Amino acid sequence: MIIYDPQDPYINLYDIDDETTIITLADWYHRPALEWDTVSIPPRSEATLINGQGRCIGLGCRTIPLSIINVVKNKRYRFRVIGLSCDPSFNFSIDKHTMTIIEADGEYTAPLVVDSIVIHAGQRYSVIVTANQPISNYWIRANPDERAFPGFDNGRNMAILRYSGAAAVEPTTALVASTRPMNEVNLRALIQPTPPGVPGVGNADVNINIAHIFNFTTFRYDVNGFPFEHPKIPVLLQILSGARTAQELLPKGSVYPLPPNKVIEISIPGTGPAVGGPHPFHLHGHTFYVVRSADSTNYNYVNPVRRDTVNTGAEDSNATIRFVTDNAGPWFLHCHIDWHLEMYVSLT
Repeated sequence: MIIYDPQDPYINLYDIDDETTIITLADWYHRPALEWDTVSIPPRSEATLINGQGRCIGLGCRTIPLSIINVVKNKRYRFRVIGLSCDPSFNFSIDKHTMTIIEADGEYTAPLVVDSIVIHAGQRYSVIVTANQPISNYWIRANPDERAFPGFDNGRNMAILRYSGAAAVEPTTALVASTRPMNEVNLRALIQPTPPGVPGVGNADVNINIAHIFNFTTFRYDVNGFPFEHPKIPVLLQILSGARTAQELLPKGSVYPLPPNKVIEISIPGTGPAVGGPHPFHLHGHTFYVVRSADSTNYNYVNPVRRDTVNTGAEDSNATIRFVTDNAGPWFLHCHIDWHLEMYVSLT
């Protein structure tokens, strides 16, 4: 669902923002999830779909038409790029065009010009792209990480940006190395840019460390020593039915009681002992400030980005977030990789 903001502060920076400028990135599996042996290792998707279309490799694959995004020369477009994948992240770019990021996960950012964006499962970005190149066709690229099949053979992991007046043929533009890749540490919240609470690591009202470790005996993840079990009765219904303390709520060890209207800081280490990363962690019911981004050692308590899904980074990395408990309820914090959710990387 796309909700359009009548008070959009960037409304004068673009000309077109409608159903034609929505770009979805997804992975496609040729077999239903229940047929895969996800207990030992998650499967790799056979194809990347951009707006529902894409090509695969291997037996049974055909050279089908690719998705086409139509543009008019010199018009400015707000593309809403949505990471729908079950597993892989995508390195998103448009040949010979830069992108100005103005929004991450529904939160406005200060404008940031880039030529590529890594989009993890569950993440969303709005970018402004000006159709300022010669009338032609240009590749839109969404190269997945190694959890899928990266590369661009025969139009794989690609769609087409087609200028009005261009021939109805596939592009011939070549891949060029990114010189302005997006780095999350360079994103800034546009509205209320300062995180809540006293600046400094561990200076929140409540400080929590989330250690998610893969258990090679059970082939499941333990979060702070407990594997998440899907409750037979929803947590909210348990509360409404009379449970009084977190210890009474199920799943055991996976419910964290938080005081209302307090500043919470959560530190989430990178992949280290938690194989299968990087893990995009998503919090329901709140947006949060990313005071430390993955693969950075710096903390920003002045003007970090605010969003709702954060990548935890590579081994020995860390992502640290802050938010205020101003929306009462049981809220899910989980890895947005669907296979990992099934393997219990979550808590409430």
